[in-house]
Amino acid sequence: MANTFPDLRGIITVLNTPFTTSGAVDHAAYGRHIAYAMDAGVSGFLAPAMAGEVDTLTDEERLGLANTMVTAAQGRVPVIGCATATSADARIRLAAELITLGCDGVLVSIPYTTEAEYARQVHAVAQIQPPFLMLQDWDAQGEGVPVPVIARLFDEVDAFQCIKVEVHNAGRKYTAIQQATDGNLQVSGGWAVTHMLEGLDRGVHAFMPTGLHRIYAEIFRQYQSGNRDTAKELFYRLLPILVFTNQSLEMSIHFFKRLLFEQGIYQTPHLRSPELIPDDHEHRIMDELIHYAMALENKMKS
Repeated sequence: MANTFPDLRGIITVLNTPFTTSGAVDHAAYGRHIAYAMDAGVSGFLAPAMAGEVDTLTDEERLGLANTMVTAAQGRVPVIGCATATSADARIRLAAELITLGCDGVLVSIPYTTEAEYARQVHAVAQIQPPFLMLQDWDAQGEGVPVPVIARLFDEVDAFQCIKVEVHNAGRKYTAIQQATDGNLQVSGGWAVTHMLEGLDRGVHAFMPTGLHRIYAEIFRQYQSGNRDTAKELFYRLLPILVFTNQSLEMSIHFFKRLLFEQGIYQTPHLRSPELIPDDHEHRIMDELIHYAMALENKMKS
C-alpha cells in the first residue's frame, strides 16, 4: 500500500456549532472561531461532528457550516467534512456534497455489525472517490471495529488513509492498529484526548479536541521537539478541566460554548436541544474552570 498521507499531524479541532439568540446557526461566530483556532496553531478542522451537535442540524445547516469552514480556512489547513448519517444513502449523498464544497477529505462513522456488512459500506463510500476517507471508530462501551478488519480495509481501499479512534482502552488500540498496518495508517485520538500524553508516547499522529487550541498545539509541538517533560507539565495543567468536561459529551459542549462566549468568540453559549442543564453547583465549577482556562490560554499567547 502506497498511500500519500494528508497533512494531519497535530491538533485537528472539532468545533462546537454556535447559535444566535434566535437559535439559527451563527456563521459569523463560526468564522471567528476558525480564525482564532488557526492563529493558535491547529493543523486542521473536522466539521460538524458530535461536539458540534450534529444530530440537531439539518443537512443544509451541516453543509453550510462546512462551506464556511472551507472558505475561512483558505487552504491553509485541511478541512474534513463529517458525512456520518443514519442511513447509507444519506451518508453517501452527504459525502459527495462535502467533496463538491471543497473538503479535503470526509469522515464517516459506520455502525459495526458484521465484517462483511461493514466492509461493504466502507467500499460504497470509497466509490465516490473522496480525496481521503477517515473512519470514525466510535464505541463508548467496547473496543469498536476489530483491528484485523481495519487492516484488511486499509489494504483494500486506497482512500482509507486515516482513522479516528474513540473506544474503550483506546491506547492499546492505537498501538495495535499501527502494528497491523506497519505504521502506515494515520491514527487520530478523539474523545480519548484525556490520554493525550499516552497517545503521543504510542505515536498517535493527531488529536481532535474541541477547544483550548493554543494549549493543545503547544503540548504537541513541545513533545515533537523532544521536550516530553515540558509537554507533560502543560498537559497536567489541563487535568482539572478534563476531569470536569469528560463527565459526558453534553457537559463538554456546555463548558466549551460557555468558554467561547466568555472569550467573545460566540455571541451565545446556547445548545440547541440540551438534555442536560447544569445545576448551580456545576455552574460554579464551570465558571471557576473557565477563568482558569482563559488564564492558561492567555499565558500561552503571551
